[in-house]
Amino acid sequence: MGRLLDERFLRRALAGAALAGLLGGLAAWALGHGAVAGLIWTAGTIPVVAWLTVSIVRDLVAGRMGVDAVALLSMSGAIALGESLAGSVIAVMYAGGNLLEDIAIARAERDLRSLVDRAPHIAHRRTGETIADIAIETVAVGDVLVVRAGEVVPVDGLLIANAAALDEAALTGEPMPVAKVRGAPVFSGTVNAGETFEIRATAAAGDSTYAGIVRMVTAAQTAKAPFIRLADRYALLLLPATLVVAGLAWALSGDKIRALAVLVASTPCPLILAAPVAFIAGISRAARLGILVKGGSALEALARTHTVLFDKTGTLTVGGARLVAVETAPGESPDEILRLAASLEQASHHVVAEAIVRAARGRGVALDPPDAVREAMGSGLEGRVDGRLVKAGSYELVCGARHPESWALRALRRAAWRSALSVFVSVDGQLKGAILLADELRRETPRAVQSLRAAGVARIVMLTGDNAEAAETIGAALDLDCVLANRTPGDKLEAVAVEQRLNPTLMVGDGINDAPALAAADVGIAMGAHGASASSEAADVVILVDQLDRVSDAVTIAKRTRRIALESIGVGMGLSCLAMIAAAFGWLSPVAGALTQEAIDVAVILNALRALTAGHGFGHRALKPGFTLALQQDHRELEATLDRMREIADSLDDTTGAAAVALIQEASTLVTTQIAAHERLDEESIYPQLREVLHDGDGLAAMSRAHREILHLARLLRRLADGLGADDADRYLIRDAQRMVESIEALVRMHNAQEEDIYENAAA
Repeated sequence: MGRLLDERFLRRALAGAALAGLLGGLAAWALGHGAVAGLIWTAGTIPVVAWLTVSIVRDLVAGRMGVDAVALLSMSGAIALGESLAGSVIAVMYAGGNLLEDIAIARAERDLRSLVDRAPHIAHRRTGETIADIAIETVAVGDVLVVRAGEVVPVDGLLIANAAALDEAALTGEPMPVAKVRGAPVFSGTVNAGETFEIRATAAAGDSTYAGIVRMVTAAQTAKAPFIRLADRYALLLLPATLVVAGLAWALSGDKIRALAVLVASTPCPLILAAPVAFIAGISRAARLGILVKGGSALEALARTHTVLFDKTGTLTVGGARLVAVETAPGESPDEILRLAASLEQASHHVVAEAIVRAARGRGVALDPPDAVREAMGSGLEGRVDGRLVKAGSYELVCGARHPESWALRALRRAAWRSALSVFVSVDGQLKGAILLADELRRETPRAVQSLRAAGVARIVMLTGDNAEAAETIGAALDLDCVLANRTPGDKLEAVAVEQRLNPTLMVGDGINDAPALAAADVGIAMGAHGASASSEAADVVILVDQLDRVSDAVTIAKRTRRIALESIGVGMGLSCLAMIAAAFGWLSPVAGALTQEAIDVAVILNALRALTAGHGFGHRALKPGFTLALQQDHRELEATLDRMREIADSLDDTTGAAAVALIQEASTLVTTQIAAHERLDEESIYPQLREVLHDGDGLAAMSRAHREILHLARLLRRLADGLGADDADRYLIRDAQRMVESIEALVRMHNAQEEDIYENAAA
């Protein structure tokens, strides 16, 4: 470590000396002291040449050679020819490039230290009636530890209190607090979202879950190959070519000046300048859009992306709670249940309470102030609203141990299928309803996926700790190539490794659970809009604004930047080769060769700076506002059909025989005449018009895929319903039909929301 710090200090000193030499020489030259200027430029260049010589010898011993050798030859040749200004410029660019790389490395190390620092350093150990703070390293298996409200769980253990509420988003990525009962496992790195509880340690700090994640991040980062600069690939050709041409010019003409002219003309500024300037410009361009790219190596890796893996919660989705449905007991009003619950929840600052209040106000429901509110942290609330005793929270809090009624069982089943949180509501001891809250797909997610396809990404995969049913519904709607559900952080890391063996891989995530995969991927992108997290610290790229489509912007910028760098290198070195040939034939003197090379350098830099811009855009026609409103109105009219589909799915819970057959056939008729007809009209009439106005008409492929999935489910339901008799409707067939109806209803709602996002963009 000391040697590394010494080298970094030396590089800073060299960059400072080279820059001081360049500026000092220019000042002397401006004052008319040309000889003094040459000495100052030479003095600023010699330390860089000396250090570079040592570095090249060390690299040769290690079996490496790159553009450094060309830079050494060009600086030495420039000094020998008296072109000290050229040598000074090259020295500044070379030393400055090393300094930028050091800054990027130091930032990555700082981020990794931040990840380690997040881990708790002390634990509260109970011994009898005494609680003492101890170093986390001294925690032993079997110790009883106290975890206070808001604290991070220090080690893995078993809950020995009656109940606890834990925010496991750091490990699972899921935003909803998880209720734990006595004896349940509790993992380090999670946060106590309720009242103080106690655990019995089942692992030492070094063997606990969070420590394992830190180790995986560290191992993944240290396993990455060092960044090979783009220019190094061409240096092995340039160096021998320069020596051969210079040698032939000298041998055939007998004139050393020709050989020197060739060396001057071969000054590898296109190699030294093109890639760094283009990459810095690309990084600056990304920063304007709120995309933090941690160095040129990350940008180059981003440009090679073939496969993108997305985390779901907080990445493809907003990572928060939204109202999915209000389930009610027979005869109860959904709006009244929501009003009572939201009125009570005004007294809490919990994320779930805020979501319920926000949903009620969004529906225009008038809320009343609650009285005598008592909060069971992490489980729910109870208090009085309009003089009635209202409870809102988990089923256990509201109803105790009694068996759920049929409608409550349906609500619990629907919550499980949709990965939703259920908040049950009772009034004066009578269970009245349940509010289902779940995560929400980002509005820009379909556009982001389509843009990635347009940018040349061939494979898009979703990785999630969520259950398969909810994940596959989203995957079908987004036209993803693969969905991997129920994945732990270790499973995600393994999935990244599998994809990496096939193609360059990009991982996008936002939580600590994603950090190992982000660090292991060829390039990791973290959604860091809500502050620093382990994902931001482990990632190569951080999206600083809460917009998923910045991922496709990052890939597009990286690919364009790399293309510009290659163009600059290719054109610059082509012109340099022509200059070398001209110098070899005596058509360019050393001075003329230096001037020609400077002109080439300026052209290369100007071309590389194109990476600062967005490139040429092509105009597009917009949809007429009336057309967009008509499309949205079609969706509004379809809402009644979707609501009836949900009612049918609910009714199939406790319906049998001929009644069940009638419901299944009604659902099939609705799907065929309303939903399938709507999707066919979209595909045959609406989408062709959209393709004419969108920047990328092929981006509608994902939406067409969703049409095919909806129509496929419609055919399956029709096949099941046709000729169905009362005797055929056993409970297994009814459950199959119910699942099809629920899948169609959920998929169409999601698909309609995505289409409206596209309509809005097409009309802009």
